[in-house]
Amino acid sequence: MSVNNGRAVKKSLREKYINIRNSILPEEKQRLDEAVFERVVRLTQYKECKLLLTYVSKGTEVDTRRLIDYALGDNKTVAVPRCVENTRDMEFYIITSADQLEPGCFSVLEPKTEECKKAEDFSDSFCIVPGLSFDVSGYRLGYGMGYYDRFLSSYKGRTAGLCYSEFVRFKELPKNRYDKSVELIVTEAYIRRTAR
Repeated sequence: MSVNNGRAVKKSLREKYINIRNSILPEEKQRLDEAVFERVVRLTQYKECKLLLTYVSKGTEVDTRRLIDYALGDNKTVAVPRCVENTRDMEFYIITSADQLEPGCFSVLEPKTEECKKAEDFSDSFCIVPGLSFDVSGYRLGYGMGYYDRFLSSYKGRTAGLCYSEFVRFKELPKNRYDKSVELIVTEAYIRRTAR
C-alpha cells in the first residue's frame, strides 16, 4: 500500500471510529469503561509496575481518570504526557493529584510543569496507550499527530492499548516502519496478547 493511500485509509477509518464512539450512550460508556478498568488493574503488568504511564482521557475516549485515582491510591507513581511546544514530541510528568493538571494541547489535560517533576527513568514502568482502534497485532490508529508513535518507538517498557472490543480490527491497519505494536489490547470483553 502506498504512503498516500495508507493515509487516506487511516483518515477514513478515523472518521468512522470517531462517529461510532460519539454514538455510544453515556450509561453504556460507563459500563464499558468499568469493565476495561477492572481488567487493567488485574493485569500482572499493572500489579508489578512501579511507574504507570497513562494518557488523561477526554470526551469519548476509554476513561483513564478512575485508573489514575486508583493507581495513586495504590502507591504507584503516575506520570501523564505533556506535548512539547512546536514539536510532535511529548514528555511524561509525575503527578500526585488531578489538581496538578491543566488544559493543554487539543484541550487535553496535561501536567503543570511548574508543579510536577519530569519522568526520566522508565524502568519498572507500564504504559497505557490510547487508540481509536487497534488491529489484532497490536498496531494502533491514533489521531494522526504522531505523539505516541514517536514515544513508543524508543520506549522499552510494557504496553497495553485500551479500546472497546467493537474497535479491534482483524484486518491489519496501514502502518509504517516507525509504528510499534502494543503488548496487550484491553477491552471490556477480553484481553488480547499480541505477537509483539
